[in-house]
Amino acid sequence: MFFCAISGEPPQDPVVSTKSGHVYERRLILKYITDNGTDPITGEKIEESDLISVKANPKTTPPRPPTLTSIPTILHTLQNEWDALVLETFALRQQYNSVRQQLSHALYTQDAATRVVARLMKERDAAREALANVQATIGIAPSNGASGDVEMSDQPTSDDAAGLPQDAVSRINETHDALSSTRRKRKPAPERTTPAQVKTFTARHAIPSLHSPSPAGITSIALSMAQPGLFVTGGNDKIVQLYDRGTDKVVATLKGHTKKTTRVALREHASEPTLVLSASADKTARIWAHDSASGEYAPRATLRIHKNEVTGLAVHPTSTFLALASLDRTYSITDLNTFQPVFQSASGGIEEPYTSLSVHPDGILLALGTSSSTIQIFDVRSGAVEASLVPEQGTPFTVNTLSFSENGYHLLAPDSTSSVAIWDLRKQVRARTIDLGENFKVNKVVYDYGAQFFGVAGSEGGRVFAHKSWEELVRLEEGGEMSDIAFSDLGKEVWGATGREVRIWGVPE
Repeated sequence: MFFCAISGEPPQDPVVSTKSGHVYERRLILKYITDNGTDPITGEKIEESDLISVKANPKTTPPRPPTLTSIPTILHTLQNEWDALVLETFALRQQYNSVRQQLSHALYTQDAATRVVARLMKERDAAREALANVQATIGIAPSNGASGDVEMSDQPTSDDAAGLPQDAVSRINETHDALSSTRRKRKPAPERTTPAQVKTFTARHAIPSLHSPSPAGITSIALSMAQPGLFVTGGNDKIVQLYDRGTDKVVATLKGHTKKTTRVALREHASEPTLVLSASADKTARIWAHDSASGEYAPRATLRIHKNEVTGLAVHPTSTFLALASLDRTYSITDLNTFQPVFQSASGGIEEPYTSLSVHPDGILLALGTSSSTIQIFDVRSGAVEASLVPEQGTPFTVNTLSFSENGYHLLAPDSTSSVAIWDLRKQVRARTIDLGENFKVNKVVYDYGAQFFGVAGSEGGRVFAHKSWEELVRLEEGGEMSDIAFSDLGKEVWGATGREVRIWGVPE
């Protein structure tokens, strides 16, 4: 075996000098000749032409590096390679077991879901058959509309140009004429609570443990004006509860929503059954009707009109229409006599989703809050935009709540996440802005029916302010964060939803 006279290692490309007879690595001797022009061993002058390549057998195994020339070194190298192979095999086995577990879980989940769907379909068919038998027994023809789901096609029921049907417009105009003529002449009732009395309000009662503890929290509350003490709540647990304060009992637990309830309301009309209405993040609104014979509340309709979370719900002053707003950038009007939608706005050209809704006390205007601080006011009859209320430039916020004053001249709405504004609709300007503190987050605003004061619910409890003087009358902080607030008849009490409790404040007894 040859060794390079320069490096002392077996050459990969050996050459021999014709002058000295020494063997070199070609690349090393060429570099030395370029730098010095002499033989590195004898010092004689040498050129590249004096080098002759040594032809070796091409099948000869190349020499091992010097590090692998001993048996211990070779054993150590083989041990390292074996350890690496074992570790790689172990990692692959772990990945294999993980994939098997994921596949097993997916198959189990699919099987369970299939069983649940099959069971629900079986129960649905059995309920339909039982209902048909009962209807046939008492001689009532089955109805396809009043008790089923109401779905919308991809196209709105009406476009902005068409507006509401003529009979609906006539009902709204009649209600508007009747309400506006009496509203302008009406004076506050003598027995109505005054701002001075509100200042003395203290906590009087608390109704605990409403709704499920997981997920906990009441999201909305509505009071009955026809039956004092009766109220309805919606919660994060997807349930709507009707409660009677007089008996301290749950009157009805209404289920059906698959996600949290966002809004609740009551429709009370002298000649019609009481309706409980709710909106949800599951894109639906549900309606239950009171049966005077049994005293129970039965489902009447499920409105599947919108394609995203329903964020606003309000009963029109006619008591025959329901207005809904949604994150799908549309609002809709449903006839409560037929439970069929009569109008849905077009989403084209609307850039912001609707996050709240309020109906004018005369029934002509509809206010819709958006996620970009803007408030849009529409004519209910035509669907045309009557005004856009835009706050001064600042950090964008979501208008998550709105409330018209009873006289119809003012609109109460958030002016930021921690302040509220009172808009003068006659001039379309802000009459007043009230700062609630840097740490306060507005959840709900509402006017008292007499428009003498209004309430604000938020992260630090509730607050009540006097209208026109804008004086803060009372703070309601006993329950911590308040998600919703409401005034009872004649403003005698303030009701607030705090966590799973409903708290009531009033004049000390």
